[in-house]
Amino acid sequence: MTVEPGVRVGQDSDASVIERSWDEPEAFAVLFDRHADSVYGYAARRLGAEAAEDVMAETFTTAFQLRFRYDTALSSARPWLFGITTNLISRHKRAEARRLRALGRLPSSAPGDQAEEMVADRVAARVSAQALGRELAGALARLPARHRDVLLLVAWADLGYEEVARALGVPVGTVRSRLHRARRKVREALGGSDPTTPREESDDE
Repeated sequence: MTVEPGVRVGQDSDASVIERSWDEPEAFAVLFDRHADSVYGYAARRLGAEAAEDVMAETFTTAFQLRFRYDTALSSARPWLFGITTNLISRHKRAEARRLRALGRLPSSAPGDQAEEMVADRVAARVSAQALGRELAGALARLPARHRDVLLLVAWADLGYEEVARALGVPVGTVRSRLHRARRKVREALGGSDPTTPREESDDE
C-alpha cells in the first residue's frame, strides 16, 4: 500500500481533508500540519530561511482560498501545494539567482558548513562534499528558472514527473525535456557528476 508523505496509514487523504474543509474550514489545518514543514524546507533551500517563512504562510493562505477548486480525484495535495509554492518563489527569482551566485563565489566549504547545507540535501547526495556548495550553487544559478524549477521539484520536493507536470501545469514531456537539459548543464558544471537521482531518463530535447 502506498501512503503519501505526511499521511499515516488509516488517515484521510489530502483530498478528503480539503473536501471536508469546504463545510468545515478549520479542517484545513490538517493539511497545514501534514505539509508545512516540507513546503518550508523546499522554500528555505531556494530562498533562505527568512523568505521561506513568508512563502510557506502565503502558500497555505492561497491554498485555503483556492480549496473549492481542488480536484478531489487527486488524493495527494503535494503537487498542488508545491505548484503554489513554486509560483510564489518565481516572484523572488532575481533574489534566488543572486543568492545562488553569492554561494557560488564562496570558498569550498567543509562538510556541515552552513552554506553547503543550504544548497545540499537530496540533490547533493551523489556529489562529492568538497566544493559542493560553490559549484552546485553556481550551476543552479545559471539554469533558466523554468529548468531550475523542474530540477528542484524532483530533487528537493521529491515529486515524480507526473506530479511536477501537475504542479507546474505543463505536459509530462515538457518536464522530461527541461529536466534532461537541467541535468546536462549541472553535470557539465560538476565535471560529469550527476547530483540528481533520476527515476527515469529521457533524451528528449
